[in-house]
Amino acid sequence: MASAAASDPASRRPGIARTVLSADDITRIVSRMAHQILEKTSGGAGVVLLGVPTRGVPLAHRLAQRVHAVEGVDLPVGSLDPTMYRDDLRLRGVRPLEVTEIPDGGVDGRVVILVDDVLYSGRTVRAALDALAAYGRPRTVQLAVLVDRGHRELPIRADYVGKNMPTSRRESVAVRLREIDGADGVLIVSPEAGLTGAAADPGELP
Repeated sequence: MASAAASDPASRRPGIARTVLSADDITRIVSRMAHQILEKTSGGAGVVLLGVPTRGVPLAHRLAQRVHAVEGVDLPVGSLDPTMYRDDLRLRGVRPLEVTEIPDGGVDGRVVILVDDVLYSGRTVRAALDALAAYGRPRTVQLAVLVDRGHRELPIRADYVGKNMPTSRRESVAVRLREIDGADGVLIVSPEAGLTGAAADPGELP
């Protein structure tokens, strides 16, 4: 489990999964991003948050909760699955579809903020933009990510970044959120760590 790796002193050795953001770090980051959203969108006027499954969805809800706590504004929250719009389906084979849920009122003329856990190549975001176009025409689209790990393959840049985290391509960034994983944390996992499956989820796929 990722939580075990995060608490194990061995996780701090080279070649082993190491914790780079704690639960408290993530709480502070979400709070800061919520303030930035309020500032950049004139208090959240006309904003809709759409989380990209899987972990972008609980992040979107957390941002909305924090915005409400700070400003008393209720931002609509939904989810947007870009799977069918990815350009690598033929390479990666069949993958399960996630839920797309557009809030009441839709996205036409709104400020849509896509929320994801990790920004990597940019291909997931490109697919999400294509998916969003099927549901309407927002006034503008912004991007909020918890971690930007670099290695972009497309000209995509986030408007709100929790943490810039330089990595090598051989490493994976494993985001853990309590809504899905039972605990919060972000780990960098090297191939030598021996973690597979969910524990080595790279976040945004290349």
